[in-house]
Amino acid sequence: MGDIGGDWDYIIVGAGTAGCVLANRLSEDPATRVLLLEAGGRDSYAWIHVPVGYLYTMGNPRTDWMMRTSEEPGLNGRSLAYPRGKVLGGCTSINGMIYMRGQAADYDGWRQMGNTGWGWDDVLPYFRRSEDHHAGDSKLHGSGGEWKVQKQRLTWDVLEAVKQAAIEFGIPVADDFNDGLNEGVGFFEVNQSNGVRWSTAKAFLRPVQGRANLRVVTGALAEKIMLDGKRAKGVRWRVGSAVQEARAQREVILAAGSLNSPKLMELSGIGDPEVLGNFGIDVAHGLAGVGKNLQDHLQIRTAYEVEGAKTLNQLTNSMIGKMRMGLEYALKRSGPLAMAPSQLGIFTRSDESVATPDLEYHVQPLTTKALGDPLDPFPGITVSVCNLRPESRGTSHLRSTDPGEQPDIRLGYLTAEKDKLVAVKAVQQARALMRMPAMQKYAPREFLPGPDCATDADLLRGVGDIASTIFHPVGTTRMGTDTMAVVGPDLKVHGMDGLRIVDAGVMPTITSGNTASPTIMIAEKAADLIRGRAA
Repeated sequence: MGDIGGDWDYIIVGAGTAGCVLANRLSEDPATRVLLLEAGGRDSYAWIHVPVGYLYTMGNPRTDWMMRTSEEPGLNGRSLAYPRGKVLGGCTSINGMIYMRGQAADYDGWRQMGNTGWGWDDVLPYFRRSEDHHAGDSKLHGSGGEWKVQKQRLTWDVLEAVKQAAIEFGIPVADDFNDGLNEGVGFFEVNQSNGVRWSTAKAFLRPVQGRANLRVVTGALAEKIMLDGKRAKGVRWRVGSAVQEARAQREVILAAGSLNSPKLMELSGIGDPEVLGNFGIDVAHGLAGVGKNLQDHLQIRTAYEVEGAKTLNQLTNSMIGKMRMGLEYALKRSGPLAMAPSQLGIFTRSDESVATPDLEYHVQPLTTKALGDPLDPFPGITVSVCNLRPESRGTSHLRSTDPGEQPDIRLGYLTAEKDKLVAVKAVQQARALMRMPAMQKYAPREFLPGPDCATDADLLRGVGDIASTIFHPVGTTRMGTDTMAVVGPDLKVHGMDGLRIVDAGVMPTITSGNTASPTIMIAEKAADLIRGRAA
């Protein structure tokens, strides 16, 4: 295809969750030239592909951008590590692999906010289009698509007991977490292919990288969107010390994620004039909402020591256990090395007045002080719970004018009073779950946040000490029609030509569950919007 510079129809910034999908769909027409820029590297690191390898990819500068949040008042002044994928496939190359769409009410809520075409009935065809579901084609699921959805390939007796405890607690069994409600208890479906991680790079990009009209450049750090008045005309980036640029005849598409898309916009003079002025950046296009409305799911990791249960703690702290795990995975692609970070899920309500489930549990047969730390030497389980629809909002803005410096991430966790109430109720509910008869043979003993946290005030302080991100940042370039919206329902940046945003940043509100597959859906729909097609 010759030099990278010159003219392309579309330049996509970011080959992550959304960018790989876009590159596939937009390059289907051999007459359409697509340039895909990725700041990270190739996805060749072995631990990317082994499911349990998330333990070795998060917190690893080879595969993780190693971002951190600013100190969070709601977390008692703690700063959190904030993993973001640094390879092709983005966060789908290092995440928890859980297949989750969210609730129908999430998308109907988007539509009711003025985002025509984004209701549940509108987006369901796009979920189905990508899907290759283990149960085959149905009204809810698709088959033959690129995005594999499979059952997990291992079981744990202690998790079966937690499931039974949830039933005793009054939570129904969920046969499908992706039916539009997701209420109940069950085992998560995962984005794997026969025990191997399935990322968007594998699903959407790798099969089409041979197309003559598609060029993928890794190690390409975008520095600026080139503008001609109010029109985006191209992108400037650097690979190492070499600066390059290319022109987009049709569109520049930002798919760099909820943190890096607003950063690139601000570096280019697009954003809140006050923020830009703080860095001496001339305002090319004033847009007050850029970098605001940041939302994330805060994970409260309650942890219990148990008796008489096989958990990952013992296996990883034993040489024989490690050998058995390795052998089982090598021979069968099953066992603990094939496990997602969370196996058992529970969706339920924090209060009977809530219309749809607002709590999600991720239950794990392991305990650790922090992700990336060694597992504890005793048998244990983690009963993580998060508020699915937080009211707290944060920001992500420039930290400096250096394109290589990570943004200033302020999540604002637990700043909303309702979020504080839900956090306390969540821990109390997790405790009640562990008191159910099904759990008593394992004699669970809480050590996080700990039995000393008795009053509501104690619990809230304890949550502040132990809660962490579940890595679902959204909303910083939100879709809408009001003055604080950044893009319209067509995902075009308000007041500009030739610039569109296609990543989780466009979500007006966070979905009620894990966010990878909703981001793929957004990219599928965006591809149709760009090409002028309907579902």
